[in-house]
Amino acid sequence: MASTSPKPRRRNGAVAPARAKAQAAARIVEADPARRHAAVSLADRAYERLEELLVCCELQPGRFMATHELQAMVGFGRTPVLQAVTRLAADTLVAVTPRHGLRIAPIDLGRDRVLLRLRRDMERFVIRLATERSGASQRNQMLHLQRQLVEHREGITLQQFNQVDRRIDQLVLAAAGEPFVESTLRPLHTIFRRIGWIFHMRTPQGVDLAGTVDAHIAVLDAVAGGRAEAAIAASDRLIDYMESMFEVLEREVSPALLDSSLGTLDDTFAPGSIALA
Repeated sequence: MASTSPKPRRRNGAVAPARAKAQAAARIVEADPARRHAAVSLADRAYERLEELLVCCELQPGRFMATHELQAMVGFGRTPVLQAVTRLAADTLVAVTPRHGLRIAPIDLGRDRVLLRLRRDMERFVIRLATERSGASQRNQMLHLQRQLVEHREGITLQQFNQVDRRIDQLVLAAAGEPFVESTLRPLHTIFRRIGWIFHMRTPQGVDLAGTVDAHIAVLDAVAGGRAEAAIAASDRLIDYMESMFEVLEREVSPALLDSSLGTLDDTFAPGSIALA
């Protein structure tokens, strides 16, 4: 019996070149586990790079962008960047509008202050689990990070600290061993790492990193030492420190830094501006 399955569209007796190329590439990836792993790794790397650009506001809050602009910034192809953008959209860090590109989510200090309360409760849960479940290798890594922070406390840069902070977050989540909370807590870490970047880079009060470094040292020391209540108390002090940032940000940071679409608020006083009668 003849097959009734639809035939591929042809051009001059051949499968359309673009479609044939895509089909061949898909078959190769499906047949080769190493290529599948590489594709996933590219998406993860694209996500991590975009997250870094979000944290340091190089991807300005409120900015409208096209996918190809992100590709140029991170140096990855369209597919891994689209996969990364999908994850960032789920994290509420990016808003995607079909056929119109995307927008980097503006920073809403009121919303983030509410989310900090959620983070406090979730961190308590995760910190307790990490303290109870961490293995010898994980505790060794925590103590190593603690020593690094103590040794470099005076001269650490914000970029260096953020790299260590990201590693601490990953390590604590891995030690807790509860994937259900990771998908919620991970974007909260990014949101507040960005808040911290603005505080430390754009306000006089944030020049000194000693407060946040000391808070992280205390968390690592207590978790690695198996002292659950002390670890939770140290985590609460870290959240208290972050909460103190908001009053400063609300008072001193330009609204355009939180939402680039508000940049015109300062145009009145720009050189060469003309006041209308």
